[in-house]
Amino acid sequence: MPGQSDSDFAWHGSTGQRRWWRIRCSDVVDRDRCLTVLVDRDTVVVVGPPGETAVLSAGQLGELRTALREAAEQAER
Repeated sequence: MPGQSDSDFAWHGSTGQRRWWRIRCSDVVDRDRCLTVLVDRDTVVVVGPPGETAVLSAGQLGELRTALREAAEQAER
């Protein structure tokens, strides 16, 4: 993804009461994948690429950290 920062690939939104974040990452053979973080009432759910390992750059790790912090705050409300 030349010429674009990792933060260009993080999305967030909401569906009803659920907030979600999607963080772009790659698998071990460098294919594009996503991690999804969502809040379901008082539970934070992290969904990874099915059957795969997520590889995150420093910028993508920052996006995941932010998503997890915001999700935890919402789940505690």
